[in-house]
Amino acid sequence: MAVKEVLKMGDPRLYRVAEPVKAFATAELYELVSDLFDTMRAQQGVGIAAPQIGVNLQVVIFGFQQNARYPEAPPVPETVLINPTLMPLSAEMEEDWEGCLSVPGLRGRVQRHKALRYTGFDLEGRLIDRSVDGFHARVVQHECDHLNGVLYPLRIDDLHKLGYTDVLFPEYARRPQHETAEDGQ
Repeated sequence: MAVKEVLKMGDPRLYRVAEPVKAFATAELYELVSDLFDTMRAQQGVGIAAPQIGVNLQVVIFGFQQNARYPEAPPVPETVLINPTLMPLSAEMEEDWEGCLSVPGLRGRVQRHKALRYTGFDLEGRLIDRSVDGFHARVVQHECDHLNGVLYPLRIDDLHKLGYTDVLFPEYARRPQHETAEDGQ
């Protein structure tokens, strides 16, 4: 439908707890999801949450086959996840780099659960129930944090692990412009 403006860190709307979706398969919900996909693709992100475009609902989308900013990442199935619940499958954590459309130009190392089960609903209200690990698990945790008003820098335990993408990953600065959209998860 439309590429929307992505709210930036500091905007108080990003720090709210999102409201659950109460009605599925509505024209408004289809339009929201379409806008989220358009915005994510325009920014070359791998996921985005409704609060990032100013909509205070528990809706996240994610997924890609290949992504120029995460060339080593395996594909993640394109998913619409509404009213999600996350359950770690173990206490094992892993630290890796993250970026965010709402925190442009920066990357940070964030601890996340290595494996988790997530449940929620698709656009029509059908149950989604998946157990995942690795990058897929990281993306889901990152996007669902937005539903609780949490941006990834709030999860960094040492600010030495936060920096500008063009300094940390100078190879991004050398890519053509269409491949260097601001960092988004």
